[in-house]
This record gives sequence, C-alpha cells and structure tokens, in this order.
Amino acid sequence: MPKTIRYDRRTQTLRFGTTERDYHDLGYVFHRSELSAIKAADYRATMMNLIDAWSSDGHPGNIVSMYVSEEDLGEFDDANPRPGPIEFEVSDGSLAVTAEIPAGPEEDPFEPPMEIFAGILQHYLRRHRATLRDISSAESFTAPFTWKLHIDCSIRSRTLEDLYSIASGAITLLSAAKSGELTRETTLDLLRAGNAEVLVGQQEGPWLDVKSSHYDLDSPHGKISLAQAVARFANAEHGGIVVVGMRGKKVPGGEVIHSLCPVPLNAGTVRRYQGALEHHLYPPPDFLEIETFMTPRGGMVLVHVPPQPEELKPFLVHGSVVDGRVEGAFISIVRRRGEGSIPITAPAIHSTLAAGRALLRRGQLPKDPQNSEDAS
Repeated sequence: MPKTIRYDRRTQTLRFGTTERDYHDLGYVFHRSELSAIKAADYRATMMNLIDAWSSDGHPGNIVSMYVSEEDLGEFDDANPRPGPIEFEVSDGSLAVTAEIPAGPEEDPFEPPMEIFAGILQHYLRRHRATLRDISSAESFTAPFTWKLHIDCSIRSRTLEDLYSIASGAITLLSAAKSGELTRETTLDLLRAGNAEVLVGQQEGPWLDVKSSHYDLDSPHGKISLAQAVARFANAEHGGIVVVGMRGKKVPGGEVIHSLCPVPLNAGTVRRYQGALEHHLYPPPDFLEIETFMTPRGGMVLVHVPPQPEELKPFLVHGSVVDGRVEGAFISIVRRRGEGSIPITAPAIHSTLAAGRALLRRGQLPKDPQNSEDAS
C-alpha cells in the first residue's frame, strides 16, 4: 500500500498527495486541511528517515518538529506561515503531538503544573488512547508565557488530523478549567476527571441541571421526576446533563451552581437509575449515559443525554405529578427551555400524531390549514 507521505532526499522535500513541500526558515509546515490525508504511522516513519538523512549529511540530531497553520487556506503560504499552538514532534523513534496553552498571571512560568493538568486531562486522554508525557515552559523569556504539553498518542489506524484533534481538545478542556467558560462536552470531561468544583459559580441553563440529593427511587414520585428531567433534555435541541450532587442557588437572572453536596454511592446506584427510566420514559434515548464518579469530597451521579434524532421525539413520561399527587395513568411530555421546562403544547402533539398517521395511511404529510389559507 503506498505511503501517504514520504521524504525525497534528493530534493529535500516532503511529498504527500499531489503536494511537494519545501523546507523553509520554520522548517516544514502543514496546513490543518492537509492532515486528514496523512497516516500518523507513515508520518513517523518519514520523519525517522529524514533524521537519518540529516545525520548522514552531517547534521546530527534526533528531534524534528512540524508546525501546523490554521489560517484560511487561501492565505496559507508555507514559506511564511502563521503557525498555531499545535505541533508534531518525532524524537527517538516516537511521535508526540505538542500543544501550547497560556500560563495564568498568577502561575509561575517556570513551574509547570504537571499534577494539576494531568488530573484534568486524565480521563479525556485515556478515552482517546493518549497520555500526557510531560509539560515544559515554552521557549520564551518574556510575557506572555506558555506551557508546552507533550502528548503521546496511539497512532494505530489514525491520521495526523486525529492526533491534532486530541491536542485541540486538551487545549479546550484546560482552557475551560482555567476560565470557567464551559460547553456540554468540556463539562462532561471535567466531571469525569473529578473536577466538578470548576462548575461552581456557573449558571444552569439549556443543557445543565443540578440536584442536591438523589431522586427518591423508592417512590413513584421520584421515578417520574427523574424521567421528566431526562425527557426535558431528550426533547430539547442540544441534549443536556443532569448532575446529582450539586446545589443550585437562585440569583437575579436565573440560577447558578452554588456548591458541591456529594451523595452516597453503591454498586446498585446506576442500575436503579436505569430501572426507573426504563419503566417511565419512552422511547429509550439513544446513547444515554448514566455513571457515577468521585470527587475529593464524595460521590456524584451524572446523566448525560446526547442530542436526540427528531424522529424519536417526543419522549413520553409514563406518569405525571399533578398538584403534588402522582397520576400513574397520565402521560407527560416536557422539554427544556432556558433554565426551566415547559410542556409541549396540545397542538404540537396533535400535529405530530396527525403527520405520523398520514404517513402510515397515505405516504404523505397532511397540509397545514393555516399555510393553505396563507397561500390562497
């Protein structure tokens, strides 16, 4: 099988696809868009050949780095590039991806926070078959100072784009931990890494809901409440996360996460949550995740509801709570909007049912009377 990249010793160029890349002041430079076509194993072998060639020509060394530019492709000039924060480095026969992240104003630029960063990245990197080798101070003696992370990745069946994405995710996760600006994805990684305290002070919103204690899964009320919490996110556009073990606090303009209040865990916790949802939520959400994790202060429960296909909606809850009473024969349909939840309206439910019945009977959707009148 042909190599996806090779080094031409005669011309001292790198060849990949139809591209021939010359060596310039910064060395060889890739554009981000070129990475997906280059296998990581081929790249490592090519760089080792390049090191051997340089050594034979009287330029000893065992490290070669490759910069990557993320500028607009139309503006990319490999002779005068604008390198980004991620590089590829081959040394002693191994390939690592490096990522730079700014040091905070209160951090000592010459004391890399290896233990802190390793704790934040541990679960994220493990899921991506990668490890944090070390952190060093970037080569700068004036502010702004940066940390340089060396990340070792499994290269089997991977492209350089795969490795780049892992490093990019590590930067995002560390930046979120340092600044508090969170997304659903980075929040999941922070929780799984045991860094729930980063969420304190964050606002609850369309994709995040917290609860200070376990749902009472010994009662129908508690089981229905859990099913409704999950249904709200399943019926919403972007999914969401329910975290059990955090306390919210009302503030002007909404509600924020006020503190951690870990809950007791045991071997049956996840199964009890699953059982309640299996009996009260239909259909089962795709790729729903329920897991427990530990923080320095104790346990928490995480329920992750990914964005759901429209054809599965609406998600129905078997049972409802009306004026504090459980009505087991009722069906409730709710979705998340902002920091609260709203019921799906009767007209919306009717139009969905009518559309489905029309497709089953006639293979076509019914006309919307209002749109028909507007058209006339």
